[in-house]
Amino acid sequence: MHKGDMRRSAPFRILLAGSVAILAISALTSGAFASASVVHSQETPSSIVIGFVGGFVRHDNPHHGPVIFAQRLEQGAPSGTYVQVFENRHRRAAYNTIIRLLDRNHDGVLSEDEKAQARIILYGQSWGAATVLLLARQLNRTGIPVLLTVQVDTVSRLWRNDKTIPPNVRAAANFYQRHGLVRGQPHIVAADPARTQIVGNFLFDYKESPVKCEGYSWLDRHVTPSHMQIECDPSVWTQVENLVRQRLEPRPAAVAAAQP
Repeated sequence: MHKGDMRRSAPFRILLAGSVAILAISALTSGAFASASVVHSQETPSSIVIGFVGGFVRHDNPHHGPVIFAQRLEQGAPSGTYVQVFENRHRRAAYNTIIRLLDRNHDGVLSEDEKAQARIILYGQSWGAATVLLLARQLNRTGIPVLLTVQVDTVSRLWRNDKTIPPNVRAAANFYQRHGLVRGQPHIVAADPARTQIVGNFLFDYKESPVKCEGYSWLDRHVTPSHMQIECDPSVWTQVENLVRQRLEPRPAAVAAAQP
């Protein structure tokens, strides 16, 4: 390399080093913030609601849909409902949290009875929605049922299946848009239709009726506006909330005994 090339590349090397340092600090500190607030919690929750934010969003960012939804869910959630939001890269922490909460006798091993009593709801947006399916499949391998999965504009990483719902999921819903550089998964299907109800694949279009979003980045507003708008659209999250609250309602004893 010529001296002139070395001088020209020096700023780039400094910038790269700074970026790596920032990412490293973020990775080290993010674990400390992996756990979000617990709503109406108790030692053995009656229901567990786990959410995942998209992209590189922090789990406690107050401007983003999954976080706002968790806060809304706090209002009127049945006693014993556990709600937690994770970054999408913290799927393992979410899984370990679920296992810990289901282990009612704290012996470190989930019995078949403890698994059968699980009432789990998973939701997420963008990469977080893709993480919902990864976690549902992990729970399926462990033999743990899931009441509901909700995906909002799913964006999957390479070589990941973001459309097939595993058979341990009782019901699944998908919300998506199809404009811009980042587009959601338009069609989810059940691996076993006899065991999983697809509530619907719901399309939203913001070309005709844009939604105003506050607190989002320049990149969100100018590069992926439709992907941003479906995340901040109140009508989307109202539908998600209705689906979730229906399944959080206490079941009559006769119905609970009749259901698997």
